[in-house]
Amino acid sequence: MTVSRSVRPFYRPMRPRRRDEPHRAATPLELFFDLCFVVAVAQAASSLHHDVAEGHLGHAVRSYVMVFFAIWWSWVNFTWFASAYDTDDDVYRITTLVQISGALILAAGVPRAFADGDFTVITYGYVVMRLAAVVHWSRAAVGDPGHRPAARRYAIGVTVVQVGWLLRLLLPAEWAIASFVLLLLADLLVPAVAERPGMTPWHPRHITERYGLFTLIVLGEAVLAISMAIQTGLDAGEHDLWSLAAAGAVIVFALWWLYFDRPIEAPDRLPYSLIWGYGHYLVFGAVAAVGAGLGATVDVERHLAHISERTAGYAVTIPVAVFLLTIWVLHVRRQQHGAVVVAFPVVALLALLAPLGPAPVYVLAALLVALVTLTVLLRGRDLGPAATVSEPA
Repeated sequence: MTVSRSVRPFYRPMRPRRRDEPHRAATPLELFFDLCFVVAVAQAASSLHHDVAEGHLGHAVRSYVMVFFAIWWSWVNFTWFASAYDTDDDVYRITTLVQISGALILAAGVPRAFADGDFTVITYGYVVMRLAAVVHWSRAAVGDPGHRPAARRYAIGVTVVQVGWLLRLLLPAEWAIASFVLLLLADLLVPAVAERPGMTPWHPRHITERYGLFTLIVLGEAVLAISMAIQTGLDAGEHDLWSLAAAGAVIVFALWWLYFDRPIEAPDRLPYSLIWGYGHYLVFGAVAAVGAGLGATVDVERHLAHISERTAGYAVTIPVAVFLLTIWVLHVRRQQHGAVVVAFPVVALLALLAPLGPAPVYVLAALLVALVTLTVLLRGRDLGPAATVSEPA
């Protein structure tokens, strides 16, 4: 008796996947891609923690925003492409592994970018990832005649912008910020231009799952940051950090609860899909920054930081406020009504005021517990008999 088995080919035409494909879920290659990005996220959060604890606040924020953009944007572009065109042949896998190699190069350059403002290694890693994406889009242009104009616009646009990133390395240091902002905007415009007049066939539920998985990654980094900070203190014989660890854990748990409280789905129409996708930069970046801020708070408690308790408090409360306001815009206003909709911005404002008093981390933990409790108590009334997700008007 012979056994029939499906053999993955070395190469197959890159046909689009169906937008309504049932049971569309993350693949092992996508999960491996995410796992390798953990390294880059951890490097960025660790460097932010160090800079904040040393009191280099302006440098910390500027470097973190720039580094995290490179990490996030590379992940976003692969994720949306894979949602539409994952053929899983050997060429696709090899090209994706090249992208992962670029992510590891980028991660290796993060400490130098924070310490010296040298973005050379990060730029090389970023360009490797993005030019590998050009190979993907070129294959899509050949294999999918229906979306060939969009695929070509992606391939050309990404290539041109990568030339710009490489040329940026030759510019004087005083042009660094202006050139970064210009190229950032150019990168963000590529999908906005390429997806018109017809969108590529990405899968809304698959995209939602992928974004949820990356949210879990950055939440994990926040847990790791507070855990490592507490462990270091305990190893040094300082056993009075347990209450701070508990408050930090409550904050991270609350952020998880508030993001995943209700079923969500990425909008399937422009421009809402772009707003939703781009807006998650603030979600991901804020959560990873919370871990860095909690680590700096532990350093203050151990008298190792060069900042005050109030400054350390802001290092936690500001990213939490950014997180709350962002998911309020992206999710809460689309799904809920009444007191919950009002509560999110109110708690964000109170979080920003918490460092003006004593024990800001504990106050923030209490505020988030109150917000979670409110969402639980009002869930049944707000959802009604059946939960639906509506598009913005």
